[in-house]
Amino acid sequence: MPSPVETAIRSVVTKGIMGVAGFNRAHRKSSAPNPYLTGIHQPMEAEYTLTDLKVTGTIPPALNGLYLRNGPNPFSPPNPATHHWFVGDGMLHGVRLEGGKALWYRNRWVRSPQISQALGEPPAPGPRTPAGSESPNTNVVAMAGRIWALVEAGGLPVEVSDTLETRARSDFGGLLRQGYTAHPHLDPLTGETHAICYTGQNQTTIWHTVITAEGAVRRHEPIAVQNGPSIHDCMITRNYVIVMDLPVTFSMAALIGGASFPYRWNPKHTARIGLLPREGKGSDILWCDVEPCYIFHPANAYETEDGKVIMDACVHQDMFMDGNTGPNGSICAFESLEIDPAARAVTRRIIDDAPQEFPRPDERRIGQPYRYAYTVALPAQGDPSFLGDPRLFKHDLGTGTRQVHDFGPGCMPGEFVFVPAHETAAEDEGWLIGYVIDTASDTTCLVILNAQDFTGPPVASITLPHRIPPGFHGNWVPLG
Repeated sequence: MPSPVETAIRSVVTKGIMGVAGFNRAHRKSSAPNPYLTGIHQPMEAEYTLTDLKVTGTIPPALNGLYLRNGPNPFSPPNPATHHWFVGDGMLHGVRLEGGKALWYRNRWVRSPQISQALGEPPAPGPRTPAGSESPNTNVVAMAGRIWALVEAGGLPVEVSDTLETRARSDFGGLLRQGYTAHPHLDPLTGETHAICYTGQNQTTIWHTVITAEGAVRRHEPIAVQNGPSIHDCMITRNYVIVMDLPVTFSMAALIGGASFPYRWNPKHTARIGLLPREGKGSDILWCDVEPCYIFHPANAYETEDGKVIMDACVHQDMFMDGNTGPNGSICAFESLEIDPAARAVTRRIIDDAPQEFPRPDERRIGQPYRYAYTVALPAQGDPSFLGDPRLFKHDLGTGTRQVHDFGPGCMPGEFVFVPAHETAAEDEGWLIGYVIDTASDTTCLVILNAQDFTGPPVASITLPHRIPPGFHGNWVPLG
């Protein structure tokens, strides 16, 4: 533990660095428009509550709940020369479905202290942290009976209501004071939620965190790392938590230069994947070297009978080579990574070499053998925000085949989530739900597909009379 004197020195140095970074960020100029502030990414300027929604087709009556999606939407115009897509203020978009009807659409900014002040509202209660974003903009999940807006790198979870109103920031009684993650994973067999967490201000430690079904943090285990790796996601199996320590790391040079997202590709950082025993110490982790790459999102992982671990993921060959405004790595493929804890080796195999991202399985199969994964197609060349191709893919990992749903020219789907038709439904017996932007009309539809008739027409489409800017992750929250 650092001494009081060392802590004081670090505090002064950090304030000095942040002061220089802030000055450079404010004074950097660029003649080129920022692609994440214009066109399809142009932020929404108001919050809406819409109750008269046009529905095409028939909404399945079994869908009683809320589809939510989170994404960045700057409240005040940022400096276009330094604005990065990943740091915009969080905005939630939700559609309430019940009894075969679309009851409403709402969009709401997650209330950071700055947004509350700008709107003339009292600040949301709860602790604050200097280490990360106070307006989580990346994911929104149901956990322990409540709904949480999430971000990584030191930001705290923010609880929101089922009408998208901000309730409070939480560090779970001080146990998450270093922040949380954008991608927790519920173990359907235990009811516990696992996460790998990191903060931008600590380059030598990450944490494995477990939250019980009742909402208590029962484990917050430190794991030693180097260089401050950006760990966007993780995955679990029956015995392990999978940790992806890959060559995107904190860059002091980028921070001092004014970058609002100071992470860069670091070829000197060893690429490795760790298998942490779920109840083990951080020192028990089994590190396995892998060819340099970067993974935002795994689909799922499981263990084989001979003790190996299989993780399927969308794998980029590199990422954030400069990273000034958004993701700019090479096109990725959908791969299967075989991790051998005995040999400490990783073998990569391409499942599908078409560019794609945002993989999602049936969440009831997390950590277990599974058959289907759904991904969003990416253009070979086009919008760098993982958009621009009108197709979704359904991968049958049992047969090695792929089906395609094409929304048509000018349509841009985001991540789709699978919702089972009932508790005992088969793995693809249910619906896929997500937003699709129509660039010709500048509108958005919440689209519901029959997962077993993947190439067929949508079961239902709910038209929203405006464009929802591209965002990140969404989930279905059952209600009532």
